[in-house]
Amino acid sequence: MEKRGKASQKCQNFIAIDIINANESLANSDALISNGNRFKLSFFSPSNSSRRYLGIMYNLPVMTVVWVANRNKPLNDLSGTFQISSDGNLVILDGQKEIVWSTNISSSVANSSAVLLDTGNLVLQDNSNGAYVWESFEHACDSWLEKMKIVPDTIRDEENVLTSWTSPDDPAPGSFTLTIEPFDVPQSFVRKDGNPCWRTGPWNGQKYTGIPNMSSQYRYGLQVVSDYPGTPYQTLMLANSSVLVYVFLNSSGSVEQKVWSDEKKRWDVTWSSTSNECDVYGKCGPFGSCDAQDRPICSCLRGFVPRSKDEWEAGNWTSGCTRKTRLQCEQNNFAGNQDEFLKVERVKLPDHFRLFRLSREECRDSCLIDCSCIAYAYPPGIGCLRWTQNLTDTQKFAYGGDDLHIRLAHSELADKKQYHIAIIVAAVTLGFIPVAVCAYFLLEYLLSYRGYSEESTLKQVNHGVKLEELPTFRFMILSNATENFSPVNKLGQGGFGLVYKGRLPNGVEIAVKRLARSSNQGVEEFMNEVEVISRLQHRNLVRLLGCCVESEEKMLVYEYMPNGSLDAYLFGSHTHKLLSWKTRKVIIEGICRGLLYLHQDSRLKIIHRDLKASNILLDEAFSPKISDFGMARIFGGKDDQANTTRVVGTFGYMPPEYASRGIFSEKLDVYSFGVLLLEIVSGKKNSSFDDQQLFLTAHAWKLWNEGKIVNLMDAGIWDSGMEDDIVRYANVGLLCVQEMAADRPNTSTVLSMLSSEIAELPRPKQPAFHGMRSSQSVESCTKRSSKGSVNDVSISIVEGR
Repeated sequence: MEKRGKASQKCQNFIAIDIINANESLANSDALISNGNRFKLSFFSPSNSSRRYLGIMYNLPVMTVVWVANRNKPLNDLSGTFQISSDGNLVILDGQKEIVWSTNISSSVANSSAVLLDTGNLVLQDNSNGAYVWESFEHACDSWLEKMKIVPDTIRDEENVLTSWTSPDDPAPGSFTLTIEPFDVPQSFVRKDGNPCWRTGPWNGQKYTGIPNMSSQYRYGLQVVSDYPGTPYQTLMLANSSVLVYVFLNSSGSVEQKVWSDEKKRWDVTWSSTSNECDVYGKCGPFGSCDAQDRPICSCLRGFVPRSKDEWEAGNWTSGCTRKTRLQCEQNNFAGNQDEFLKVERVKLPDHFRLFRLSREECRDSCLIDCSCIAYAYPPGIGCLRWTQNLTDTQKFAYGGDDLHIRLAHSELADKKQYHIAIIVAAVTLGFIPVAVCAYFLLEYLLSYRGYSEESTLKQVNHGVKLEELPTFRFMILSNATENFSPVNKLGQGGFGLVYKGRLPNGVEIAVKRLARSSNQGVEEFMNEVEVISRLQHRNLVRLLGCCVESEEKMLVYEYMPNGSLDAYLFGSHTHKLLSWKTRKVIIEGICRGLLYLHQDSRLKIIHRDLKASNILLDEAFSPKISDFGMARIFGGKDDQANTTRVVGTFGYMPPEYASRGIFSEKLDVYSFGVLLLEIVSGKKNSSFDDQQLFLTAHAWKLWNEGKIVNLMDAGIWDSGMEDDIVRYANVGLLCVQEMAADRPNTSTVLSMLSSEIAELPRPKQPAFHGMRSSQSVESCTKRSSKGSVNDVSISIVEGR
């Protein structure tokens, strides 16, 4: 074809075209293909059906339809056509040239064309000014793609919601819808025939609080934006546009996140809204609380009893619970004790709340003086929420969630206080010595049961770690989650021990790091990692969910990273090609932001001391998360440098002042980051470069001086349009690995350089470890690291010279 977009009336050879003009049509056997080959638009028939529909689908071997035009009126044969009508509308015609579907635009556009964009959005555009007069993204079906907005427009009485198919074989609108509802604080709901069947909980500015494993960039960047005229909307913004991801409302009412696996040639479900029974809206009825890890899963909130004991015992909890003791404020009796609030921790806040612009103290006081107020909460990022209706859809979480304060009669709380007082008085009357003896044996029993030895307890005290502040998991829970630590679930191995993939009873996927009894890293590293990472929260740091210290077992439980560690992609024979340059830039800048948080933005100043590719984990969107804080050090006060006689880390990532003299500071991590940056750019390891006698840093320095630094780029993804980026990033990498610590930029400066906030970069000086490697030095290091990691390159302990 001579012209892009030109097609005959029969659309011969239409395969590579993404546009259709006013004088053209799309027949049954033709297709529009988006410019980047990601999506196509064509007629199709669902499985087990001969009916024909016009739909947008991913251009993949597996038919994945994300939008259907004529879902209410299918064609019965192969004679359908798609075109722009004389009045400027997109239409589908049957064999008799009757309109079966139209965009129904009232204002005619004389010169228009339809384009299938690489986002999956079909747009009808006015060719005179390029404006979109209609787009499929504003008429969603059952699939939610990047940049598509789910909107409840209360001003124009319009909305854009997901509506399920009737069945997997029938695209007709089904019973389920996914909406965002803006009342007071935004929440998302799945409704069946208008009735709620699933709810996210309120949006706090970063996440939906009713989804405990949701982070600020959860599932490829779910965002709620409140600056839309009249109402907020939610959208998906992907950090890595090369990954195929979409959200899908299936015909059973479950919301699923799907990610395409090139390796498996299939869609993997990475999250589902119905991972356990407690996800069903109002499972335990009014004033009931659902806990997926408990049996039975439903219980009444404290101060309440089942409304129908028979139904409750039969496992029918829908009638919920009723208050056991009448509130004092309802009795018009001012002589009695005032009502009080019971704090319930880590819950999904119930539905039907109202937002008030009050401080925390004002929130409590205003609720207390208003008898209709039965509960309040003050979740971070939201503020004062109050309830005057039944507390419905409350769920107990193992971690995450918010605190709920429930109004109870004074006697409901006083009874417990009086009980404790009576116990204490009785114990005192028995005498100090018997109590002390009993307490001693009780403590010994508890310590033995939970697996705490005297030595490990002392280590906890010395490290200032309070395990009770971190969620704990029973050994049996983790054993079941990992199928008894099956080799099939093994994710990796390091100096600490083995790491396993697991799935908790509530469906949450986890990574379990199990301390081996023969581990090179022992209790000290274990406690250090608990102390450091339990105090941190950043989207580029892996999240610690809890720990297990039971008998002789010591385990850390992390969020699961489905794409594993960065080294597997960089240094694999083929997988490095999966990391486009755009993805690598996202990874580099994400690591730097994580370091900046550790060095400057967190409450503690932390030096990681073992930053390397294997300690960078990748989530579903290939966003990086720094992991393994067993060797990290916390700086106190205004300190910014320290010495140690216990040098830890990995050969090749250590700066000279640390490896030889044990001096470490922020510049240690900067050096390691520089090495890692050069590895990400080149796709090659620093310590096992092609020329076995050179480090990658030396090779990069050589190319820099020869004016050939663009040759550093990974040949597998090279493109001439990357040259400016390569020069800048390599320049930054070489600045980070300069021999003198004082010459290296700090982390904030590095980030400014990467983001081009600093336009002119200084010329780097000669890097450390730039010369020839001797086999003797490597052998010597290996000998000295006999207590080191099993990967043969990590050094756990080296005495500083």
